[in-house]
Amino acid sequence: MKRLTRAAAAAVLACALALPAGTAGTAVASTATASAAGTAPAATVADAAAPAKPFTLPAPTGRHPVGSTVLPLVDRSRTDPWVPTADGRRLMVTLHYPAARSGGGPRAPYAGREEARRLAEGIGAASAMPADVVAATRTHSRSDVRPAPGRRPLVLLSPGFSVSRWTLTHLAEDLASRGYVVASVDHAYESFGTTLPGGETLGCVACVALDEQGVPAGVVTSTRAADMRFVLDRLTGPRPAWRHARIIDARRIGMAGHSIGGASAATAMVADRRIDAGVNMDGAFWEELPAERLRGRPFMMLGTHDEVHLPGGEDTSWDRMWPRLDGWKRWLTVAGSAHSTYSDFPMIERHFGLPAPEIAPERAVSLTRAYVAAFFDRHLRGAPDGLLAGPSPTHPEVHFQNP
Repeated sequence: MKRLTRAAAAAVLACALALPAGTAGTAVASTATASAAGTAPAATVADAAAPAKPFTLPAPTGRHPVGSTVLPLVDRSRTDPWVPTADGRRLMVTLHYPAARSGGGPRAPYAGREEARRLAEGIGAASAMPADVVAATRTHSRSDVRPAPGRRPLVLLSPGFSVSRWTLTHLAEDLASRGYVVASVDHAYESFGTTLPGGETLGCVACVALDEQGVPAGVVTSTRAADMRFVLDRLTGPRPAWRHARIIDARRIGMAGHSIGGASAATAMVADRRIDAGVNMDGAFWEELPAERLRGRPFMMLGTHDEVHLPGGEDTSWDRMWPRLDGWKRWLTVAGSAHSTYSDFPMIERHFGLPAPEIAPERAVSLTRAYVAAFFDRHLRGAPDGLLAGPSPTHPEVHFQNP
């Protein structure tokens, strides 16, 4: 992320997911402007023969079947920083949770067609990624089924800048299968496309603000921290928005995110003491910790094993953050990974013939799931360190950094 200036790097995140190295920097302005306006930039990925059928996400590894529901939320106590004339701050939240039994209820959708179309256009892969095929990706959760009994830890998920919450579905479903309630959040006007219940699809106004208007990326992380505070209020407060919210244990809450969503985990922990533990998956930090730091709460950084996120790398924010983390902490890097590794993009890249990192998609999924789950099992459930105790011969790609 540090190969560009901070604002440009944030704006180009989604481009970097699919474009070959060296092309992303030239695509920032056209992509951001087009996404906000709802128009498509010229495709920058070579045409590929579109697969005739959608693909299926990797099966969750836990013992529980998975349920899913979508909650549209509006915080009318705040003015939206990107569109001040909007009717409050609008959020779309997908909840994944352990279901009482497998089967029953329709299979949960992956993405809306318009959301998929705008994402493909935004990353310059419209011809390679037919929206109908992307949207029809098969999940492993059932819509609105009854949750399994018991009290469950809650994990908040925040996606990378300009991409949607559904790009973290494989991780959300896996955590839910392991017994967590997972709330994946779309932050209004910060993705190429977020479709609201009435059918309106919001564009990435924030892309233009960062790229053309010079708005600092810290506005994104502070805004997302406020978003997560509101989501917690609506899930764990006295009048929850979800009818099954009683299964959430408000004493055990974590947050993870990809890219700027991961950086937002630290900012959200500073803003809200209810968040007990955080994970940053390959994101540059855009804000410094205050004097009280994280008040001893645990934090993990999980990123690429390259010139960006190794100690002394181009993303100097990780070196600055490390000594300021004042609780249990880990700095892990994954050999062969890329920025897209920690999301659903490894499967998308392979299926649609897009440029992909060295690590195989199945391995990327397995490692991301294993280490994120180990972290939350350790800090929200009191499990032993396990994989987090040190290097593992069964996971040789994962390197423990201790600068």
